[in-house]
Amino acid sequence: MQLHFSPSMRSITISSKNGFIDLMKIKVAACHISYRTLFHTILILAFLLPFVFILTALVTLEGVNKCSSFDCLGRRLGPKLLGRVDDPARLVRDFYNILNEVKTREIPSALELPDSFDQLVSDMKSNQYDAKTFAFMLRGMMQKFEREIRESKFSELMNKHFAASSVPKGIHCLSLRLTDEYSSNAHARKQLPPPELLPTLSDNSYHHFIVSTDNILAASVVVTSTVQSSQKPENIVFHVITDKKTYAGMHSWFALNPATPAIVEVRGIHQFDWLTRENVPVLEAVENQNGIRNYYHGNHFAGTNLSDTNPYKFASKLQARSPKYISLLNHLRIYIPELFPNLDKVVFLDDDVVVQRDLSPLWEIDMNGKVNGAVETCRGNDQWVMSKHFRNYFNFSHPLIAEHLDPDECAWAYGMNLFDLRTWRTTNIRETYHTWLKENLRSNLTMWKLGTLPPALIAFKGHVHPIDPSWHMLGLGYQNKTDIESVRKAAVIHFNGQSKPWLQIGFDHLRPFWNKYVNYTNDFVRNCHILDS
Repeated sequence: MQLHFSPSMRSITISSKNGFIDLMKIKVAACHISYRTLFHTILILAFLLPFVFILTALVTLEGVNKCSSFDCLGRRLGPKLLGRVDDPARLVRDFYNILNEVKTREIPSALELPDSFDQLVSDMKSNQYDAKTFAFMLRGMMQKFEREIRESKFSELMNKHFAASSVPKGIHCLSLRLTDEYSSNAHARKQLPPPELLPTLSDNSYHHFIVSTDNILAASVVVTSTVQSSQKPENIVFHVITDKKTYAGMHSWFALNPATPAIVEVRGIHQFDWLTRENVPVLEAVENQNGIRNYYHGNHFAGTNLSDTNPYKFASKLQARSPKYISLLNHLRIYIPELFPNLDKVVFLDDDVVVQRDLSPLWEIDMNGKVNGAVETCRGNDQWVMSKHFRNYFNFSHPLIAEHLDPDECAWAYGMNLFDLRTWRTTNIRETYHTWLKENLRSNLTMWKLGTLPPALIAFKGHVHPIDPSWHMLGLGYQNKTDIESVRKAAVIHFNGQSKPWLQIGFDHLRPFWNKYVNYTNDFVRNCHILDS
């Protein structure tokens, strides 16, 4: 059978080839739509329908088959059928515009902020928030969490300050037990050093070390580490100075635990004839003036606007308000020439240092007529420890400071210092120190805040001889990322800062350098649970 369409598409002829000639002609009535057009339309749809099927399958696989109406499906398929695809850059740009708009507007007071990301997602699903509401919630949550983190950081710094300023119960126990031992045990009261060794205390052929502290355990580590690191410990004389309340316990420790073959002298401040209040009136004012005591012992949050400062600046202010800075023991080093009138050269050590190398070569350094051999702290790569200039310690908006000091002048380190006492006695270093302390007291501590180093920087100005940095490594009490290999190589490591190794806030990876010189087998140490504290 064959179909024949007339050229005008108005008649169709049907014929068969079965041996007979069948002829049928059908006339088609005229209509508004031509059958040629209809034929072409059917032909086009025949080609399009497979593509529509494929697109529908792809959309289904992409997860957009959740549409429940032809309208939704049309909105999904329409751009694809028309050849238009969503522009990711445009979506990102629209989102940025929403964020910028939300950034400059107040967060609606009625908006309830979720406490977690999971709750945010749940609220978004249940409440069908638009993009702007989501942005407001995101901004509110960020501000809330930033505020909570900031408050927690300040609380952490304050708690750390209190921990650093307090005496651990183990060390307090050690002092009490040794004091009691001094009163009940004659061996604890024996003379230090023995009478036959008294001439060594002023013999300049020996290497004299001075440490000033009320921390018995710390003093023992300084002495022990120095003696064990020395090539000739029999040539060492230690002068340990402490206050009146700690004197009995300190004496007991070194009487019962001699640092043989080194020689140790223990003296209390009250035993120095020269060191009277008549000679140190400024320090009496520092210790007793109510305003000063309130500054160091009062409410550290008072007068501080936490929104106008950052945690780093706040931590620096707290460290500057350590009570040790008004202790006479801390200022005592400025009186060394008068306290030891027969000595020519000494090494002063802070109680938070550990000696790891023989220090006898220090006595061979040519000081070139200078008084103070110290490591400069402005020539290293470490921005926290070895980048200190005068600007870091002084308030250069004060006219006296701006007039007399250079903000770019290099600072130097206290804690391990070689002092030429003969040269020192020819200078006015002590008088300069007193003068500037008085000025700072008159200015209500507006010239500097941090302890004894600032006045010493002024007093020793022009009298400092730089020594090699390998002699003295600083920052182990506040620099957590200290290079361990550098610590091992340093002659003296200094735990300056709040995180002392005998405190729980000390850095665990640095504490072993200090612990190795603590005698944990000692009965007093064990009974006071020093290892546990």
